[in-house]
Amino acid sequence: MWLATTSNTGGGSIWGLILPFVLMFAVFYFLLIRPQQKKQKQRNLMLSQLKKGDKVTTIGGLHGTIVELTDDTVVLRVNDTVRMTFERSAINTVVESAPSADS
Repeated sequence: MWLATTSNTGGGSIWGLILPFVLMFAVFYFLLIRPQQKKQKQRNLMLSQLKKGDKVTTIGGLHGTIVELTDDTVVLRVNDTVRMTFERSAINTVVESAPSADS
């Protein structure tokens, strides 16, 4: 009789151990992982929509206007005579978008 009662309590304790880990993973997913994935998706979309004439800011804080684009590099005009080449991933934000060719 005593063995039957100990085996029944052991089965319930495994769910008691697993449930907190499942809840922690769910909290981490919804508070950390999912928002980071959403932010990365928005950044990739912004980088793919860059075009000539956009006024941008780099990660280092440099402001310039895009004059040339390739798949992985961007040439920025900083003033009338200075042009600088950056990796496309170094673009932080688009300050002012150039008018599209469709309009």
